[in-house]
Amino acid sequence: MSKKQSLAQNKTLGHIIALAFYMAVGYFLFTAASNMNYEWKWTSIPKYFVYEQTQSVTAPVGGVLIEDKGKYYLENDDGKTLLNIDSSYTFEYEIGADIYEFDNIASRTTTKIGPVLKGFWITIKISFFAAILTYLLGIITALMKLSTFVFLRDIATVYITLVRGTPLLVQIFLFYFIIANIFGLDRFVAGVLSLGIFFGAYMAEILRGAIQSIDKGQLEAANSLGISHFQALRHIIFPQALKRALPTLVGEMIALVKDSSLVSVIAITDLTKVGREIVANTFSPFETWIVIALVYLSITFSLSYLGHLLEKKYNAKGGMS
Repeated sequence: MSKKQSLAQNKTLGHIIALAFYMAVGYFLFTAASNMNYEWKWTSIPKYFVYEQTQSVTAPVGGVLIEDKGKYYLENDDGKTLLNIDSSYTFEYEIGADIYEFDNIASRTTTKIGPVLKGFWITIKISFFAAILTYLLGIITALMKLSTFVFLRDIATVYITLVRGTPLLVQIFLFYFIIANIFGLDRFVAGVLSLGIFFGAYMAEILRGAIQSIDKGQLEAANSLGISHFQALRHIIFPQALKRALPTLVGEMIALVKDSSLVSVIAITDLTKVGREIVANTFSPFETWIVIALVYLSITFSLSYLGHLLEKKYNAKGGMS
């Protein structure tokens, strides 16, 4: 006989209560903002992503508008002046019309990518390259920590201790003002290196712990079958360690994306720097930072969902161990 479920454990009721809670929090924040006499500007939000720009062409000289083989000219007593206009423009005058200098001849409207999408792309790009560096350093350093060579263990230990013992923001400044100046590195490269090296130290400890959690008997059995130590690590131990560490690895990638916002302090135009620029130009901090937060959330939620799918895939193949 199944145990009767209490009302507090009811799934549907629980979702409703949670939704009501967050709606109440949202209403409280909105009311608090309203009491500040804050003027909401939600209609300007779409322009942060995509906007239309109108380009106008003015007459450099006076003359008659003529067309010759798809090109447009202004003709007067001094000759013909070529206009930088094509068929995509909407003309204000008909061919053959008299035009005075500085008159608007034609215009066209083009769709432009907004600052938020540009910042989004920079954030994705810097996070992607930093993630690659993070995994490379993490794997190499983890193997160094597990090595039988003392000098490799010492190098790995000092690296992990120094990186984990100092703030990421300080490391970004060190890379930008010292390392980047010494080697002539671009600020984007300095940002990638600082993020990759910082999270590489944490990744190394995660992988080291995962590798050491695998039963040593598997490695001994592989060696008894004539499999080399390197081959055993690559084909037997490491795949299992990655499966066990997967949730933590995904969490580190999410943290990397969020902490990439710190590179804005060295003038990399990522999402956070774009947010500051929008606030400075529009004086709408509430809407701007809500939008920026939601864009970051979309990235981290996608990573979390991807990690969840990978976990389900491994579980379907026989578990994470």
